[in-house]
Amino acid sequence: MPKNPGSLFVVATPIGHPAEITLRAIEVLSQVDLIICEERKVASRLLKGLEISKPLLELNEHNEAEMVEQVLLKLLDGQNLALISDCGTPVFSDPGRKLLEIMYGSQIPVVPISGPSSLMTAISVCPFDLKQFHFLGFLPPQTETRKQVLLRHTFSQVALILMDTPYRMAKLLEEVANAFGKKQTIFLATDLTLPSEKIYIGEVQEIQSKVQQRKAEFILIIEKVQRRRT
Repeated sequence: MPKNPGSLFVVATPIGHPAEITLRAIEVLSQVDLIICEERKVASRLLKGLEISKPLLELNEHNEAEMVEQVLLKLLDGQNLALISDCGTPVFSDPGRKLLEIMYGSQIPVVPISGPSSLMTAISVCPFDLKQFHFLGFLPPQTETRKQVLLRHTFSQVALILMDTPYRMAKLLEEVANAFGKKQTIFLATDLTLPSEKIYIGEVQEIQSKVQQRKAEFILIIEKVQRRRT
């Protein structure tokens, strides 16, 4: 007799401070048969802090296509699995979207375990009008393509939200200054919930002088553009 399929739990984990994890997330991670993670080293550190020992299966942008079938077989065998990313809420700007497509197509139960999100954390402390905004996420790595994406939004009537890797923070600030003008008002939240957390609000040029070549996890919000500020 075929088994009933297991469930895939999409579990949010801390974006910085370890105490951000929810009681429900801890309960789920303690009970599932296996945890799908982005990087084994990061996941092992999280689980060690929670005193949880579970098998880990890496799924990231390099192997997602080939790992989906393996995950599906485990779920069809009745195992319950949890999907986590390196930090925050999985899938959103992280690997896992292809996996979710297959899960829904195979009628595998997908259960969200809500919790920390760097995007929502930044929005909650940003003073800009964010009743509407355009999320641009991670820009393409190619310099010319990044420039074109930003130029297409230089007269946006809503705020723009961007993310990128820590080592490209200074590069993105320079690109925003070139596209929107050095006097464009922005909100930059770095290392949210970590001891090194810092929030900057002001003109791009002012914030550039403060952060210089610093590397940090960040969310960048560009205030609604009234006109190009040179």
